[in-house]
Amino acid sequence: MESPAYVLEFEKPLRELVKQLDELRQRSIETNVDLAPEIQAIERKIESTRREIYSNLTPWQKVQIARHPKRPYALDYVEAVCTGFQEFHGDRQFNDDRAIIGGTAFFNGDAVMIIVQQKGRDPKERIIRNFGMPQPEGYRKALRLARLAEKFRLPLFTFIDTPGAFPGVESEARHVSEAIAVNLREFAMLRTPSISVVVGEGGSGGALGIGVTDRVLMFENSYYSVITPEGCAAILWKDGAAAPKAAEALKVSADHLERLGVANEVIPEPPGGAHNDPAQAAGALKYALQKHLNDLRALDLDQLVNARYERYRHLGVYEEAGASRS
Repeated sequence: MESPAYVLEFEKPLRELVKQLDELRQRSIETNVDLAPEIQAIERKIESTRREIYSNLTPWQKVQIARHPKRPYALDYVEAVCTGFQEFHGDRQFNDDRAIIGGTAFFNGDAVMIIVQQKGRDPKERIIRNFGMPQPEGYRKALRLARLAEKFRLPLFTFIDTPGAFPGVESEARHVSEAIAVNLREFAMLRTPSISVVVGEGGSGGALGIGVTDRVLMFENSYYSVITPEGCAAILWKDGAAAPKAAEALKVSADHLERLGVANEVIPEPPGGAHNDPAQAAGALKYALQKHLNDLRALDLDQLVNARYERYRHLGVYEEAGASRS
């Protein structure tokens, strides 16, 4: 087991144990002394420490894992669970936004439409992908592909991983809020099965622009929120350092959102996060997608749209104040 290059603050006790394990193994080789009992003891300690850490994560710690630079991104999952992905480009109006990628693929032998948000793995790709922050043309491209899916009766899978839509002047000039609002309306009325998966960050309207679907799945260590914890902390407490408190108050984590009905299912991750075993995470995703797709295909199109309407109509809790009497 190699020591990870990127270690979160709460993972440091685990890193120290891994370091001790590496040193013991090296000493055993150099001195030709059998240290198997000591090595096995540390391996057991590593395993128990990992279970203890990752079974008691706070919402803020889950946000940190969702942003881990080694975490599988949307295209990694597409490659793992689908075959024959063919990318389509452009919104037919302005440009091809590289933060949103879409096209057709085969999932367990069936043709599907895929729309993903991609952050970029290295500095060059991050710039090309605009750090996963789509602009208006990205949402218009997504809508074009969603309508193609409806036309050809293809199930639609969307993979969400964005800190939010791009807030720059040029994005606002091309009406990013209008593009997202149109997608909210049109995705809600699509006459084809649709499933979205939050694989990392689900940031505000940037995520909702491709997230109004029949089913919403979330990886265990992903988050979905109207605002980043740092942004919330800056507004409410005037201090970005209050982000952990904000993450708790916002109920951003997958387990909270499943209880609130926002997420339909939480997809389990390997101990330590999806980046520790991407193949296992992809396997769990593939199983969940097929299960929910089977359920949705059992409905005719009118039932599908009506069920989607009812789902979003009943999200949240509100009270109506009675008319005051004089």
